[in-house]
Amino acid sequence: MQSSNNGLGRYGEEVAARRLTEGGLRILERNWRCPDGELDIVALDGDTIAVCEVKTRSERGFQQPSEGIDETKADRLRRLAERWLAERWPVHFSRLAHVVEQTSGRGAPGEPPVDGTAGDPAPPPPGGVRIDLVAVVNRVKGAAEVEHLRGAV
Repeated sequence: MQSSNNGLGRYGEEVAARRLTEGGLRILERNWRCPDGELDIVALDGDTIAVCEVKTRSERGFQQPSEGIDETKADRLRRLAERWLAERWPVHFSRLAHVVEQTSGRGAPGEPPVDGTAGDPAPPPPGGVRIDLVAVVNRVKGAAEVEHLRGAV
């Protein structure tokens, strides 16, 4: 049963990532792990970091995907989002700032950013951080149903 659930979960994460990308989000990381747990998908939605918890259920299951997040899980997601922001956002911010500088002509390819972001702490994302739920229902026939609930947690 566990390997079947793992396969369903991987399928749901693939479907969710594809749907998020189609919806204009930029995937920064998938399955980010630390000793405290895992974040399924971290994406950039405009200027907002969207930490996405993917919950996948079979159409024949007894529980809706949104029922898979209780208060304990929500608290863990908040802690993991804070940790990701502290550990990983500076790396992504620096890379994103470097791309912007190259496309604006302010920096040469391969050079560090000219505005000092290479050594300075990265500012928080302007749009903040939110925790989303991506609910995937694997239907018996037809395509999976996907619902992206922004700010669900």
